[in-house]
Amino acid sequence: MLDATALDQATAVIEKAWGRPIEALESLTIHNPCDDPLLRAALYIRSALVITDNAVAVHQDRLHALTRPGHVPAFYDQERATSSAADLRVAQAESRTFRQALGHVIEAHEAAATADRAPAVQLAQAAVARSGHSPRTLGQLPEQPAPSAAVGSPGAGRGPHR
Repeated sequence: MLDATALDQATAVIEKAWGRPIEALESLTIHNPCDDPLLRAALYIRSALVITDNAVAVHQDRLHALTRPGHVPAFYDQERATSSAADLRVAQAESRTFRQALGHVIEAHEAAATADRAPAVQLAQAAVARSGHSPRTLGQLPEQPAPSAAVGSPGAGRGPHR
């Protein structure tokens, strides 16, 4: 899969994460856009990858045409080659950024899926967190005294009030 483009990789990752072909996922988000916001975000990123993937291909083709073997570029072609190389690097950087964003969306989807499967674990974690902050029983001395309240009006010293 060395020749796979960023778009192909994104499509495969999205299909694997949601377990359906990309066409079914696209129609699902068109008919019910609010059902799965993470899927909608993933498909939005994929549509951005379509654009950057096409830009990468165009800039690569232009560069290959300008730097083909046996061809001596004219003076004005050197500027075009430099410009195309810079544009190619920008398009590749955008593509990498979109792939990273897609990775974050997929991680959030997986975290949400595991959270839905194990609500008991979340409830247990919440109970443990609350147990450390449980209210004291009457007559029990606090371990730490409460911090003293600031003296003066609550807004004193913060400039003019309106």
